[in-house]
Amino acid sequence: MRRISIITACLLLVLFASTIAFAEEQKPKVIFDQAHGERFSIEDNGILQLSKLATIFRKSGLEVISSKEPITDESLKGASGLFISGLFNPLQPEEVEAIMRFLERGGNLAVTMHIAPPLSNLIFRFGLGLSQTVLHERQNIIDEDINFRVTDLSPSPLFAGIKSFSAYGVWAIDPNNKAQSAARTSSEAWMDVFNTKVFQQGDPVGHFSVIVTGKVGKGEYMISGDDAIFQNKFLDENNSIFARNLALWLTARHI
Repeated sequence: MRRISIITACLLLVLFASTIAFAEEQKPKVIFDQAHGERFSIEDNGILQLSKLATIFRKSGLEVISSKEPITDESLKGASGLFISGLFNPLQPEEVEAIMRFLERGGNLAVTMHIAPPLSNLIFRFGLGLSQTVLHERQNIIDEDINFRVTDLSPSPLFAGIKSFSAYGVWAIDPNNKAQSAARTSSEAWMDVFNTKVFQQGDPVGHFSVIVTGKVGKGEYMISGDDAIFQNKFLDENNSIFARNLALWLTARHI
């Protein structure tokens, strides 16, 4: 009888261990692209790095992987989400098409900009537009007029639990009726198109989209005109909540 109890206990332990291993294997996987000159990584702990963002993602139940390989169908295999943050080198045309196929299959994409030009081929592939300079604000300024709180938010799982987030040097993204504007400046924001660093006649003024979302096939994408929002230094309370929401959004667990 005792022998049977020992065998039963051993079987239960094996079953328990297998269940844990299976659960680990089933964590949604998000790939952080590090193959395009990105200067801010999930491995580094500096103030402008993304290690705190990676920690938030892991605590949200994600497997987080840093990839230094070109973006291909094979490199994206098994991933729920792809995160491209602050690249400096442009994506190749074949990488853009691999991303489009990833979205078609149901993968989700998050893109945050440090500088806009290297992302232009991807942005234009979505049919969107980009500003030629970062935006200036005259409301909700944090310390200087290119750093401000974004308070005009559309209802979205990305913004669950927050009424604003902080942004630091933001490019405008034009949805062009191809995507949805998810977050916007105030009506008094402006573009310094003459590069004078002061507002003058002819500088565009108005609401500008700083985050857009859209769908391709079964997948969704989010594009932010600012990558600083998730850097270690700037992960204040609201930006941290935004990051947790994004983790769920990237793996479609907000549905």
